[in-house]
Amino acid sequence: MTEKIITIAKVSLPVDESLKIQKHRILPEGWSGEDEREFEKNGRRISVVTGIHGDELEGQFVCYELAQKIRENPGCLHGIVDIYPAMNPFGIDSLTRGIPAFDLDMNRIFPGNDSGDMNEFIASKIIRDLEGSSLCLDIHASNIFLTEVPQIRINTLHKNTLLPYAMESNVDFVWVHGASTVLESTLAYSLNSRSVKTLVVEMGVGMRITREYGKQLVDGIFSLMKKIGIWSGKVAPVKRPVVSNDESGKDVCYLNAPCSGIFIKEKNHGAMVKKGEKIGEIISPLNGKLLSEIMAEEAGWLFTIREYPVVDEGSLLGRILKGETQ
Repeated sequence: MTEKIITIAKVSLPVDESLKIQKHRILPEGWSGEDEREFEKNGRRISVVTGIHGDELEGQFVCYELAQKIRENPGCLHGIVDIYPAMNPFGIDSLTRGIPAFDLDMNRIFPGNDSGDMNEFIASKIIRDLEGSSLCLDIHASNIFLTEVPQIRINTLHKNTLLPYAMESNVDFVWVHGASTVLESTLAYSLNSRSVKTLVVEMGVGMRITREYGKQLVDGIFSLMKKIGIWSGKVAPVKRPVVSNDESGKDVCYLNAPCSGIFIKEKNHGAMVKKGEKIGEIISPLNGKLLSEIMAEEAGWLFTIREYPVVDEGSLLGRILKGETQ
């Protein structure tokens, strides 16, 4: 097995500093440069991307765990694995969702522009480097406010292409969004439009690492590597995810705070709830009063729950997939 650290984009900064976007490339042992070039652009290659949002850290453990497990059985690797742990390195260093100093969401500037500003230039280099991948996983966490079960979100425009891969990813939930929710400036949309099959993973909570979710997704990545022909080793059985195929979004019930206060949850994400069952309550620390009890408006699967307790009126408290009886 051969490993390389490759810089895919570099921009000079003041005071003799530079911004570098790097990837960890893992290759089968004995591959020549000719083999690598052939598979880099149009062959067996999986790309794992994370760190677009600096406060979403769940993917950091996935990058580590994936490399470690490949090293355990290097002879089973028959293609390229490219790992991009920090697309927004300054954001990760400062625990900032966007690109520091620019107040810019990196996932709103793709596909970028070689002749644009620094951020557009970097985005264009990222897209160019990912082109030719057989499959790409764009790993995100939730924000600091919500906890999510491991899930893949895909849009209806690419549903037929992506759903078979999502089913092999070992996640709990696959959520198909309607076309009206698609943002053309995201990495996933830009890559899918260029025939690079790209799955968007959401899991866990912002600014934290959930080891069990990371291990679960890594098992799914090996399953996908086997599916595209670059891994011959054993893979763990994958979960059969719940699939929400209602592109209108009407099968998901949103729970919002009716008032401001402190939210105390009574149900964890992943719980099955009945209609009218208590999810939590909003309290006032100032006067010691119960302000509101939060009840499930529909029976189903609570796949999102509020983690950060301070809420304002209208804050999202949870999501329920209606009628799901796991």
